[in-house]
Amino acid sequence: MNSEKTDMILVSKSKFNQEETIQRLNSLLSENGWKVITTHNFQEILSKNGVVIKPMQVLEVCKPALASEILTNNALLMYSPLMPCRISVYINGDMDCYISRLNSAAMASQIGGIIYQVMGKANIEIEGIISQLIQKASIL
Repeated sequence: MNSEKTDMILVSKSKFNQEETIQRLNSLLSENGWKVITTHNFQEILSKNGVVIKPMQVLEVCKPALASEILTNNALLMYSPLMPCRISVYINGDMDCYISRLNSAAMASQIGGIIYQVMGKANIEIEGIISQLIQKASIL
């Protein structure tokens, strides 16, 4: 039995400020067939409710070709809450920009089958995109 711990959330420090990170991330996603469904500006949302936080935006992204492998299969529709993929771009206490996301391959490995295959592909693609934005390949 493998006792190795797998982090379910991956965090990487961007080599760009938040605005440029989001701009580049949007471009790279589009170039690779991903669609940004929406972007949640949590700093703005919470400030309307009297809560002050550092800048944070969460992008909901989807690659239709991958999503359709799950969403066109009635037996797999129960896994739809795992979709779309989310990428958070935020400023931390050190005032640097970070990118965090679910380790979808690790999570999907708990399910197996088509879910693991599809989410594994999504994970590889998203990590390839994010690798172009981070300071180093290692996860914090």
